[in-house]
Amino acid sequence: MPVARDLMTPEPVCVKEGQTLAEAARMLRDLDVGSMPICGDDDRLKGMLTDRDIVVKCIADGGDPKTVTAGELAEGTPVTIGAGDDIREALKMMQEHQIRRLPVIDGHDLVGIIAQADVARALSDGATAETVEEISQP
Repeated sequence: MPVARDLMTPEPVCVKEGQTLAEAARMLRDLDVGSMPICGDDDRLKGMLTDRDIVVKCIADGGDPKTVTAGELAEGTPVTIGAGDDIREALKMMQEHQIRRLPVIDGHDLVGIIAQADVARALSDGATAETVEEISQP
């Protein structure tokens, strides 16, 4: 069975915790992605930011995306997987936490992201279907 490093998309681009949500939104647009990691000045993972977070947690509440920072939306401890961990553990984490993108770390360094699409490309139809079904539970 492959390990997380085998499936991940390497070298993820981070939004820094001090960058505004307006800057983060432009980054999401330019990269054509719906989420990205939030990293501190020490380059350590602080959380994940989605386009939906920007809309629901800032704009819908009357916040100003030109002043609210990405770090202000980083909540709790991010769910991660080790680069050398078995992919079954990554699938389990994605299912348990109902997340579509799982940051991959090596020590304290963010080295990649495993997305649903990575799972779909690498695993059997059955494993992919089960993962997508579990992640999508209400």
